[in-house]
Amino acid sequence: MKKLFTATAVTALMAGSVHADEIKIGVILGFTGPIESLTPAMASGAELAMKEVSDSGLLLGGSTVVPVRADGTCVDSGAAVAAAERLITADKIDGIMGSDCSGVTGTILSNVALANEMVMISPSATSPGLSVAEDNGLFFRTAPSDARQGEVMTNVLMEEGVKEVALTYTNNDYGKGLADSFQAAFEAAGGSVTISAAHEDGKADYSAEIGALASAGGDRLVVAGYVDQGGSGIVRAALDAGAFETFHFPDGMIGARLEENFGNEIDGSTGQIPGTDSEGAAMLTKLVGNSFDATSSFVPESYDAAALILLAMQAAGSKASSDYKSKVMDVANQPGTEIFPGELAKGLQILKDGGEIDYVGATAVELIGPGESAGSYRQIKIDNGKITTVQYR
Repeated sequence: MKKLFTATAVTALMAGSVHADEIKIGVILGFTGPIESLTPAMASGAELAMKEVSDSGLLLGGSTVVPVRADGTCVDSGAAVAAAERLITADKIDGIMGSDCSGVTGTILSNVALANEMVMISPSATSPGLSVAEDNGLFFRTAPSDARQGEVMTNVLMEEGVKEVALTYTNNDYGKGLADSFQAAFEAAGGSVTISAAHEDGKADYSAEIGALASAGGDRLVVAGYVDQGGSGIVRAALDAGAFETFHFPDGMIGARLEENFGNEIDGSTGQIPGTDSEGAAMLTKLVGNSFDATSSFVPESYDAAALILLAMQAAGSKASSDYKSKVMDVANQPGTEIFPGELAKGLQILKDGGEIDYVGATAVELIGPGESAGSYRQIKIDNGKITTVQYR
């Protein structure tokens, strides 16, 4: 799938500057698959940043930014690799905003991005394994690692007085990584995981899985799955069997579809998703208006991922990944003038003039270690069938 903004030729702003060009950014997300209800808004968030930069006329001599969408499916590595290769060889992209799910993100990185020296910034791939993946300085993410999410989950449940849980996870890199991280943190805090069992996506019947989970018991069922796939199937089977009344949901389960599927049947359930109540988050919501839901899962992270790619290009004076990859951390962190959503033109001008910026963005961006977000989380609770915010951590 493609969504193109109209390209306009713009002359160089001054003699000797970079001539106006067309810069293409691949937006590779699972537009079909287990999180397909989340990805349209994520893509819109990224494309909003691209339009903002394109409209400014300030990027690399007035270059126009063109987003090119591709379906990474979230779970089919072969399809994701083929989509990424098409973006590079046929569409001639200059950077990748994506991918979303951890398994396909790692596969694209190792099989496509490295071979083609292509920068990738993922808004939502959270597997701890990506922190140590070989990337030649090309891979970044605006979402925190699940090593951090496991700790946050533990704190939420302990504060709720939940000391014993059953745990099920989608059988892939994301699910296994998060399950392991959570179990280690929960048990270290004195909690008990009665069972940790994988589930496969795409099944029509999860009664066998629920039988095993119910037999092990627990005060709450932790579902580290996908809201558009097996995760929701697990919850429905648990409710129908009367096996569990409340659940705990990590990021892959939190979205409008959760409310649509279950409403007040899951009242009292808890969860967390990357998020912040920072000044930038409010600014993005105002900027988006009624165009799409700026508070939907990973939308702020998507806006920030696209913005960082384009600001890094400006800092490097080049759209070549080999040139701007070293600038991503520079524009994301101190020192420099703070830049928020709606202020990308300001950031581009400062960089053009030789100054420094600290891109704060919509998620209070701070990239640490191997180029990943330090991480803040929005703690949620289901109340009267709605996802409500408890606090930020």
